[in-house]
Amino acid sequence: MNPGILYATSAFLCWGLFPLYFHAIDEVPPLQILAHRMLWSLLFLVLVLTARQQWKWLPRVLRQPRVLLSFVASALLLTANWGVYIWSVNNGHVIDASLGYFINPLFNVLLGLVVLKERLRRGQWISVGVAAAGVAWLTWQAGQMPWIALILGITFGGYGLLRKTAALAALEGLSLETMILFPLALMYVLWLSFHGQNAFLNTPHDSTRWLLAAAGPITAIPLLLFAAGARRIPMAVLGLLQYLSPTMQALLGVWVFHEAFTADRLIGFLIIWAALILYVAEGLWVSRRAK
Repeated sequence: MNPGILYATSAFLCWGLFPLYFHAIDEVPPLQILAHRMLWSLLFLVLVLTARQQWKWLPRVLRQPRVLLSFVASALLLTANWGVYIWSVNNGHVIDASLGYFINPLFNVLLGLVVLKERLRRGQWISVGVAAAGVAWLTWQAGQMPWIALILGITFGGYGLLRKTAALAALEGLSLETMILFPLALMYVLWLSFHGQNAFLNTPHDSTRWLLAAAGPITAIPLLLFAAGARRIPMAVLGLLQYLSPTMQALLGVWVFHEAFTADRLIGFLIIWAALILYVAEGLWVSRRAK
């Protein structure tokens, strides 16, 4: 087997299991989980960068205000994405969160159209239209917009757009983003500690402390696997593998967390899945014609 497929599949499997991790620490408020994820991620990434002797990029980046500004923006989008995802998992909305990552590729298409001025092929227009119909159906049935899915799709799409044009690779980029977020996260955790509300210190369960500290490797390792896989396999294969994560999350929502999945909701998901199938099939057809 191509090692790239193994690396990428491992990354998406890890991301697909994220709801189990966040559910295991649902006694901790989502905002605290978010702060600890920032803190422990940076500590772990510092160890990785030190072990690999990959610090030469930092002085160069610090002398480039535009690069720093772009990573401030991506860090804010990442914060919003992480925060909403953690909240959704720990408040019984795993299926809604999975929908956000199902529709993310179609948001990427729209962002390419609006921001990068890319021209959409007819099949892509149809895919986006069908997905919009699915979102409209879910909105009509629920009486409100599927805001969790939309926020996750938009923030991750915007994050991906910024990282696509970023000057740093995955490891260095995430390290810089967590460096930017670290002071705010640290101040928040110190404030919680001063007021006796730090769950890391107050929890009676050692397992909770270990799980919070594990947020570092749990965040960084899938990213490193993804980066290693992305360098070794075609984008078409990577595009297919990315649906492993939201599929696993949706199944966990139904079978493990027993979230409601009515027939009306299923219809909306089926419409969006049809859009994704069309999107993937059209992309494969175009790539084969180009060979």
